Amino acid sequence: MTLANSGNDLRTLDTVLLKVASRCNLDCGYCYVYHMGDEAWRDQPKLMSQRVVDRVAEALGAQYRRQQSPFSVVLHGGEPLMLGAARLDALCKALRSALPHPCGLHVQTNGLLLTDEIIDVFVSYDVGISVSVDGPAEVHDRFRVDHRDRGSYTRVVQGIARLTARADARPLFAGVLAVIDPTSDPVDVYAALKATGSPSIDVLVRDGNWDQLPFGKASPGSTEYGDWLSRLLRVYLADPTPPRLRLLDDMMRLLLGGSAQKEGVGTTDYGILVIEPDGRIDKNDTLKVAHAAADQFERPWSILRDALETFLDNPAYDRYYRQQHDLSSTCLSCPDLTVCGGGMVAHRWRETSGFDNPTIFCADQRRLIANMRGLLRQMSAKAA
Repeated sequence: MTLANSGNDLRTLDTVLLKVASRCNLDCGYCYVYHMGDEAWRDQPKLMSQRVVDRVAEALGAQYRRQQSPFSVVLHGGEPLMLGAARLDALCKALRSALPHPCGLHVQTNGLLLTDEIIDVFVSYDVGISVSVDGPAEVHDRFRVDHRDRGSYTRVVQGIARLTARADARPLFAGVLAVIDPTSDPVDVYAALKATGSPSIDVLVRDGNWDQLPFGKASPGSTEYGDWLSRLLRVYLADPTPPRLRLLDDMMRLLLGGSAQKEGVGTTDYGILVIEPDGRIDKNDTLKVAHAAADQFERPWSILRDALETFLDNPAYDRYYRQQHDLSSTCLSCPDLTVCGGGMVAHRWRETSGFDNPTIFCADQRRLIANMRGLLRQMSAKAA
């Protein structure tokens, strides 16, 4: 969620993450919700109730009328499709009634439950669909397993195929999201992700911090992720018909003097307003990576009890929003800051110094940025 002030000092939203399900039908080994030490999901209802849905729609509709500029709502979880078709229909109907176009409705799903009945719902309410898939079967199934430890790749690609086979649903396919396994081959991963027919690819590093190193990273100064992304960049640039690759596109734009569209790079303001299944309003849920309850406000806020306008005007929200720019002295003096942006807040955590650190991926980011600069120089020399 970006925050802007107009002439009348009105705060505006651009993204709301709606946690409609607190459970998941997969048990991915790297998931920050279930495997990073935070157990708050256990206290949440399994599914968002219609009472909460109605209040969310009412509050977001009122906010849209106040700010008079569109924003997006992303259905998230857990796994949001566990709501089932009927409850998803009621949810999307309430949201779309309150948030007409050009406001966007989107869903982030693991794809296993993408039935024709559920796709019908998304077609009816123009809901963009993003699917999580980590690459070819041998990469994807290493970590994205179900609760019986079975790989999910075959079921995921079947869901994507069902989606892309329908002319009415194909335009809703927004992209695929992959979590990086730095021991995998980025050439194979890129080929598998492109083969889904997705118009856009996004890649995420594994979550971690200075106290709990991300998977595959040998030390804070090692560059396994930077090297992997550098190889992916070369494959991407060599492709004559590439899809969009958001992370790399953003970083290249920043190096060329443009702006980013993705959280985690650059110095553009980003944040996320999270509404939990019980209506609680939380910070960006990736903060769970730091420590248990790091994503919760000291004073609990609820969409059922508190006016959204009051929450957005509260100093507690301001402190959370400013956190992304509370950078360490190392970052503030770094020549790559305008591209790196200090990285995700959650990845800066260290118990002895809190968030007053560079991202644990600092060395990786600087390696990737250096390689990007080198490639841009080569391309410029060839064009001269």
